Amino acid sequence: MSELAKDRLLAVGARFASFEHANAKTSNNGLNDVNNMKIGLDTNKPLTSQDNQNQNTKMSFWKKNSGKVPGRPVYGAQHPPLHAADAHLATYIKGTKANKAKSASTFQDFEGSTLDAWDEDDTDPLKIADSFVADGQQEQTTTTGLAVREQIGVDNLSRPTLERLSSNEDNNRQPQAAANEVAKTSKAANLKNIMVSKLSEKLGKSSRSKNTSPVSSVDTVSFNQDNYLYPPQPPSPIRHMTLDLQDQESTRLEKFGKILAGPTTDLDHLRKLSWNGIPTALRGTTWRLLSGYLPPSIDRRQATLERKQAEYHNFVAQYYPTRHDPLHQETYRQIHIDIPRTNPLIPIFQQEVVQELFERILFIWAIRHPASGYVQGINDLVVPFFIVFLAEHIDKDVETYNINNVSKEVLDMVEADTFWCMSKLLDGIQDNYTFAQPGIQMKVSALQNLVHRIDCNLNNHIFDYGIDYLQFTFRWMNNLLMRELPLKASIRLWDTYWSETDGFAMFHLYVCAALLTRFHKDILDKQDFQSLMVFLQNLPLKDWDDDDVSCTLAEAYRLKFVFADAPKHLGKK
Repeated sequence: MSELAKDRLLAVGARFASFEHANAKTSNNGLNDVNNMKIGLDTNKPLTSQDNQNQNTKMSFWKKNSGKVPGRPVYGAQHPPLHAADAHLATYIKGTKANKAKSASTFQDFEGSTLDAWDEDDTDPLKIADSFVADGQQEQTTTTGLAVREQIGVDNLSRPTLERLSSNEDNNRQPQAAANEVAKTSKAANLKNIMVSKLSEKLGKSSRSKNTSPVSSVDTVSFNQDNYLYPPQPPSPIRHMTLDLQDQESTRLEKFGKILAGPTTDLDHLRKLSWNGIPTALRGTTWRLLSGYLPPSIDRRQATLERKQAEYHNFVAQYYPTRHDPLHQETYRQIHIDIPRTNPLIPIFQQEVVQELFERILFIWAIRHPASGYVQGINDLVVPFFIVFLAEHIDKDVETYNINNVSKEVLDMVEADTFWCMSKLLDGIQDNYTFAQPGIQMKVSALQNLVHRIDCNLNNHIFDYGIDYLQFTFRWMNNLLMRELPLKASIRLWDTYWSETDGFAMFHLYVCAALLTRFHKDILDKQDFQSLMVFLQNLPLKDWDDDDVSCTLAEAYRLKFVFADAPKHLGKK
């Protein structure tokens, strides 16, 4: 129990004790006070014969019921109500207005007119503090309840709103007799002054302590000055535990930093941490590690980088001058045509330096992989690596950056890293680009079977209009959704692909299935071949962000968990 609550209980208890003592000495006066309350608390008004009769009836009633009963004495059952010196008590007693006389004198009426010591009413010391300060009776209560609440940041929604009792309303409620009674000094008034003084001193200490404590630095909530004064409460732990995006990003950076800075990187742990996205500042290093381009040992990384970068530039010096030879002329011509089509709406890819860099990367890869050579669509797979590795060296928006401001040394490192990481990626899906592209055909067939088991109605609706899955999913497999999603969303998607085992091959199937199920209703609403085909080939994904990608990845993971290891359990018998 707080100190303020203890002071409140002591003050209320002392007040009750004083009235019991006064009642024991002047029981007849106490009964007169009760009757005076019920007829309007007007001490100047003479009693009528009806009032005397009511008083005699109550006196005889109490005499008849004066016997002791077992149990603890309850206030209100044995004692008359509090003295009428308190103006607030004179206003209302259990909802009964003081200016209305009641003729009934039953025990139930009398019991209803008494105050329970624990009821929160107009006599509550925390409520009357403001009233006494307004009347100038206590100068110590200069620190208002509003100031204390603002300093400690207590939410005004944490307690129910109580009806405000202003000084003007109080004067309207009080009868003239109550106003005269307030002027009189009584034991109740003195006790109230002591109680308010203690309360004010307590609030003053609380205010001074809050001003000097670190809690005052926490943002506070502004309150209406009409609010009641409540006991100071500590800030809600729930309300102050929310973290903003910067705090979350800092936490993620710290986790990744601990893993990457160790002598040997735990790749399994790194994959688990990367599944929900990789911080931009560490994405390049993480991709190099997860792709297998860099070794887990931190002592070998720099030497490996230098060796692989030098090896790539040796390839360029050896093979790139042969691009115009009859043997490689057709390959180079196709690359030269496709490069300007790569993300034509992003300014950086329309700069000549970047296009020449892409030509070298794709031509060297095609020369080193004669089984497949260059195939349209591979040019899109260079983009994420180039953007991620270039972002490590500039602090502005990469998509609109002038590449001429980047030194040749940096561009050479970015070019070499892009080549090797793209090679690691294509090594896992190279059958997508060999003759007749058998890898893509197998993946499209697997996607069709998967959608049939997941959403049979959706699958049947597509076939009812004579649409083959290869007509709209070939590009999804060939370009890994690079032409469907915004560039930033694709990079976020690849964070998870690198975290999954065979993510660019098998897990990609479940992502495509999750896309179809996400647009289930829109697909079923298309009732003709043309509108359905146009919608499937141009899904509304251009405005997607990281949150949309994360939701799709979560659904893809659910589908993988259900269907990957049980390919027959939902099949028709």
